Amino acid sequence: MNTTMAHLTRESLMPLETYAKSRPEFRARVMAHKKDRTLRLGEHVTLIFEDELTIRYQVQEMLRAERIFEEEGINDELEAYNPLIPDGSNWKATMMIEYPDENERRIWLAKLIGIEDRVWVQVAGHECSYAVADEDLERENDQKTSSVHFLRFELTKAMVAALRAGAALDIGVDHHNYGAQLRSVPEATRVSLLGDLS
Repeated sequence: MNTTMAHLTRESLMPLETYAKSRPEFRARVMAHKKDRTLRLGEHVTLIFEDELTIRYQVQEMLRAERIFEEEGINDELEAYNPLIPDGSNWKATMMIEYPDENERRIWLAKLIGIEDRVWVQVAGHECSYAVADEDLERENDQKTSSVHFLRFELTKAMVAALRAGAALDIGVDHHNYGAQLRSVPEATRVSLLGDLS
């Protein structure tokens, strides 16, 4: 089990050439890891629970795509992405609202204002913990919400202890225009998320 998540540093990243060589293998490992950390809530909302490995991949991909190899650029990416790594008492997730049709998406993003504040996790026997959304920047306005949000779920020591003892975990969203619930997340997901907690 992980204790507190390590944050990424300049030294812990692979240089671009090294990353290019190991990318196929690294990518396959990350995709397999993400599979247990991805949950669908209904037809249109997906949560991907981030951790050091998923964020390391995001940063390496960003540096590769943008061809960033200077100190300042790398530090900017680290500053942007490190806050998405769990701190040991929480889970952090990327939430995606997915409507393939552009017109339908526009209509629904207007109807779903505030949905990011209505996503919750619940450890059996405990109160729901609602997400704290978009701490880095505001992602909605009066007309619509964004199709991507970053969420943080804080857990109490009692919740963590209950999870370690085998308590079930439910996750859901209870927005007035969109409701979905996942009762007892799959065991592989529960185990993977336990690794984020110290």
